[in-house]
Amino acid sequence: MACKGRILQLQHYSVNDGEGIRTIVFFAGCPLHCRWCANPEGYTPENQILFIASRCVQCGRCTAVCPQHIGWDLNDAAARHACIGCGACVDVCLEKARTHTVAEYTVKEIVEKLASQQLFFRNSGGGVTYSGGECTSQSQFLSELVDAVYDMGLDQAIETSGFFDLSLLRPVLDKIDLLFIDIKLMDREKHKQYTGVDNSLILRNIAEIGTHRTGVVIRVPTIIGINGDDENIRKTARFVKTHLQDPKMELLPYHSYGADKYMQLGMTYDESSFGTPSEEDMARLNAIIESEGVTVVSYR
Repeated sequence: MACKGRILQLQHYSVNDGEGIRTIVFFAGCPLHCRWCANPEGYTPENQILFIASRCVQCGRCTAVCPQHIGWDLNDAAARHACIGCGACVDVCLEKARTHTVAEYTVKEIVEKLASQQLFFRNSGGGVTYSGGECTSQSQFLSELVDAVYDMGLDQAIETSGFFDLSLLRPVLDKIDLLFIDIKLMDREKHKQYTGVDNSLILRNIAEIGTHRTGVVIRVPTIIGINGDDENIRKTARFVKTHLQDPKMELLPYHSYGADKYMQLGMTYDESSFGTPSEEDMARLNAIIESEGVTVVSYR
C-alpha cells in the first residue's frame, strides 16, 4: 500500500517561503507546541473539526449522524473532548460550519497537483515548500515526496523547527535547495516553557548542517515580550555567524491571524501575552543582526 501523508493544506500561488511562485505543502503534526502558533490545527497529525459557531443554525443534522452523540455546540468542552474527528458531521453540515483539518494524500496525488502548477514554477523560478505543522514529523512520506519532486526537476524548500533526527533526514535535506530553520529562543529553559521542548537538539542540528552546506536561513518568529529583545536577537545572530558558512537570518514579526482557529478548535489563546514588533523594533533588531556579520534576508 502506498504511503499516505496527513496534510493540512496545499496552498498554491504563494510568493513566500522561497523564490518565485510556490506551492506550500502543510504537513500535520508537530513535536513543538508553540503558544503563539498560527496553525494550531497542526499540533497533531489526527483530523480535528473546526467549528465556526457563527455559521451554525442548530439544525441538528450533526447530532443525528455523530457516533459519539455530541450536540451541535462543538465549543462545549465536554463535546470537544468526546469528539473523535471522524468528520461525519462535516459531510451533513449545509451551512459549512464544520470543516476537516487533515486530509490524506499519496505522493502520486500531490505530484499530480504540482504538475498542474509547473508553468508558474518555471516562469517565476519557483517551486515547492514543505511546511506545517512540522513536515519532518512524517519523515517517510516527506522522503518519498521529496524524491518524486526532485525527479520533476523543481526547486524545493523546507520550513522546519529543526527538531528532528538528522541522521534520518540527511538524505532528504541533500535534495533541498533552501532550508529555513527556526530558532524561537536561545535560552534553553524559556524555549521549553514556550514551545514544550528545549532547544538543544535544534541548535545541535543547525551547527551540524552548517558545516556541510549553504542555502540555510535561520528564522525568528519575533514576539515582543517573548524573544523580540536585543539580547536574544544578538545571541541568535552570534550563534548563526559561528555555525553557518553563509550566515543569513530573517525576522518574522508576530501576527495574530491564527487566533480564530483556537476558538474554532475549542482551545484557549492568550493573545495579550504576545506583542507585535513595530517598524522601529524591526529596524533596530535587524541592525543588531547585521552588526554581528549576518545578512538579513526577506522571503515575505
